[in-house]
Amino acid sequence: MPVAVERFEAPAAELAAVGGFLHRPASPSGDGLVLTHGAGSDCRSPILVDLAGAFVGAGLVVLRCDLPYRQTRAQGPPSPAGAERDRQGLRHAVRIVRGLVSGRVFLGGVSYGGRQASMLAAAEPGLVDGLLLLSYPLHPPTQPRRLRTEHFPLSRVPALFVHGTRDPFGALPELEAARALIPARTEVLTVRGGHELGYPCSAGVEPPLPTRVVAAFRAFVA
Repeated sequence: MPVAVERFEAPAAELAAVGGFLHRPASPSGDGLVLTHGAGSDCRSPILVDLAGAFVGAGLVVLRCDLPYRQTRAQGPPSPAGAERDRQGLRHAVRIVRGLVSGRVFLGGVSYGGRQASMLAAAEPGLVDGLLLLSYPLHPPTQPRRLRTEHFPLSRVPALFVHGTRDPFGALPELEAARALIPARTEVLTVRGGHELGYPCSAGVEPPLPTRVVAAFRAFVA
């Protein structure tokens, strides 16, 4: 049976609007996943499209969504002033997926999206059952003292980090030090490459990155 992918729009109501694509598996496992993008991208980025396809192939309902700032404008980085609204959008997306599945709901994001996901989960520990953080931006490049880990000691949600070996936003030893701040279970899937995780070139590697991420995440949350 083919996987169903449909354009998805949800009005703001009391929360930020949600827009993106909903993937429904042919054989649902009962679990769901919200996936979002990094600062310079959107939900149509190749890595999100391929990750969504891999996760839906494993039986998860996947909502691949744009953050509110990207719904407002097609290009340009997010504004610090809009970060809370971006988290509201993720909260709304999680609640939508929670209403579509009978099991667990996970939240994942690339770079800025992962940072907002982790901040939301730290503030609301019962909202999701696990985090998938791809290329978490520990600090701006060349500014290692400007750490973005203030909320890590408050996190009670298990998190799998997927991190490049040459990421200028945080080296692997820095990630290990940051993980030690989190009082929940964490693991790291190391990928050869920088902040882009070697993608899409890594699509030609055996096994491809999405396959590795899904296998590692399923083992992590089993």
